[in-house]
Amino acid sequence: MYRKAGLWRGRRVSAKPSIDTGGAAYRPAHFKDTEKMTTRREFLEQGAATIAALAVPALARAATPRFAELKARPARVQLAPPTYPKTEIWGYDGAMPGPELRMAQGARIQRSFLNELPQASSVHWHGIRIDNAMDGVPGLTQPAVEPGQGFDYDFVVPDAGTYWYHAHNRSTEQVARGLYGALIVEEPEAPDIDREEVLILDDWLLDPETAQIDPDFTSRHDRSHAGRRGNFIATNGRFDLSLDVKQNERLRLRLINAANARIFVLSIFGMEGWTVALDGMPLSEPKPVSEVLIIGPGQRADLIVDVTAASGETAHLVRVEDQEGVSQVAFPVSGRAAAARRGSPHPLPPNPRMDISGMEKAVTARLNMQGGAMGTLDAATLDGERKSFRQLVEANQFWSFNGTIGMTDTPLVSVPVGETIKLEIYNDTSFPHAMHLHGMHFREVTKDAALGPFRDTLLMFGGETRTIAFVADNPGKWLFHCHMLSHAASGMMTWLEVT
Repeated sequence: MYRKAGLWRGRRVSAKPSIDTGGAAYRPAHFKDTEKMTTRREFLEQGAATIAALAVPALARAATPRFAELKARPARVQLAPPTYPKTEIWGYDGAMPGPELRMAQGARIQRSFLNELPQASSVHWHGIRIDNAMDGVPGLTQPAVEPGQGFDYDFVVPDAGTYWYHAHNRSTEQVARGLYGALIVEEPEAPDIDREEVLILDDWLLDPETAQIDPDFTSRHDRSHAGRRGNFIATNGRFDLSLDVKQNERLRLRLINAANARIFVLSIFGMEGWTVALDGMPLSEPKPVSEVLIIGPGQRADLIVDVTAASGETAHLVRVEDQEGVSQVAFPVSGRAAAARRGSPHPLPPNPRMDISGMEKAVTARLNMQGGAMGTLDAATLDGERKSFRQLVEANQFWSFNGTIGMTDTPLVSVPVGETIKLEIYNDTSFPHAMHLHGMHFREVTKDAALGPFRDTLLMFGGETRTIAFVADNPGKWLFHCHMLSHAASGMMTWLEVT
């Protein structure tokens, strides 16, 4: 069933409502073909071809926790098929993924984080417009939590939507070892659905002999190219996730990309549906899923789908890869939920403070990305000194923002609370980057000066120039970085200040 050379490819999807079970295969861990796909158009064209064919910070302490515990600790889980040994991971409460945290909009999260790992850690609550002291960024909002110590996280969740939490110290390693989980904030009135499924997509870089995680988290190739790419792809920690459904059943699929670097190109088969939210924030109108959905690292998407496949068939969430459709999640159909389908869903209720005003007086800034393999960077500032690209390679640092590698002493931009910011970003590199803003959401300013969907992570392809705008309404020091985590570790981090 396996060849010991690289990637679990999963189950191919044909134009028929069935799966080719004639054998899956491993492929080399690094995809030269995928690495060449650097533009949004290339991702869309590949997908189209496939579809056509188919509040107060707590001090670190080891005392009795004040709140419910959230422990980061080593564990062993059956990640690969049962013929392989269990994989040693790091998980919240020892689980993969970590426990789902679910609460009502406006509720308060109170968790005592306890670190039982062999290295310091912290927890970032990705996408939540959170109090700055609770954001979980060591060196910027809190100290890293040392082994055997803890930190109390206590904050209100203002926005309904699909979010997640993950480690934010030595993230390339800790997230790759499994330190993440879903954070779901429910609307006051649930949409008209029969049920929902939270689907966390990830890839793992495993030794094909032992099924253990590859311990090289500082690979020069990963840092200078597309990032750490896994050779074993899973959903909710399962390579063969299958969920029983009924014909005409209406589902809400909450999709979370927890991968270090993989961009998931997705489609649906045996289902018809609508995108209703991106990065947790509702769209003004549901958008029919008529082409592939591209989800970069850190991004999320909420779909409402109707099962159209007949009883006895299988619907799929499809991953588009090398112009093939591979089943990411299977949905075997048995029986009917209703005699006929429902009409189009209503929009989800908007979250507060989604409007952006003051564009004509916005503070403007620019961020130039450079570096990486096949890039134009010949020198940059590292640790206060100007260094040649050869010296940067020797330091295992490859990417710069505005000519500087890593965090600066002064912020990219500093504004009083309430100011509007327009940030122009130029990706002068050969690779995609998923730019994540902490603490606030933004809208993209399109070429016709319209505003795109409200998001917290912007997926940018090589050569693109994009502009985002947001109201700086959340005081504090906020990280802005690439969520290809190897890229962040090798230079792609900066910060904003709202005073």
